[in-house]
Amino acid sequence: MFDGGELRLVLLKLISETPRHGYDLIRAIEERTSGAYAPSPGVVYPSLTMLSEMDLIEETPSEGARKLFAVTQAGAQHLVEQEPVVEALLKRLDAVSVMQERTDAVPVRRAMHNLREVIHNRLVAGVDEDKLHDLVALIDEAAGKIERL
Repeated sequence: MFDGGELRLVLLKLISETPRHGYDLIRAIEERTSGAYAPSPGVVYPSLTMLSEMDLIEETPSEGARKLFAVTQAGAQHLVEQEPVVEALLKRLDAVSVMQERTDAVPVRRAMHNLREVIHNRLVAGVDEDKLHDLVALIDEAAGKIERL
């Protein structure tokens, strides 16, 4: 989805909106893409370390064991300088979300699962060759109708 520098910019932007810890950042990106993409902790945490070493974010007091990060003045300035790039990256995430929503319609998944289960149950119960051909014809007919939508 991103090269290292691009992901760092997205993380920095998200942290600038509200202080966050690594898990929050992973979930924020996953939500922004409607579940299509979530960066791995193995990529996010080293990126946070690098942002910290670059003095673009700093650890802030938090409850619990998780490190909470906030943007520094240098980080805010860096975001201003990189605004066109950051906006393009956020648009990329939004485009992934639109594609995910377009291709992952819950009612369609439910209907496909239902069809699979019904077919499986009929085959387990046993069907003769004529009924099997009827089943195949129904599936092919449904596929043809969907293709013509």
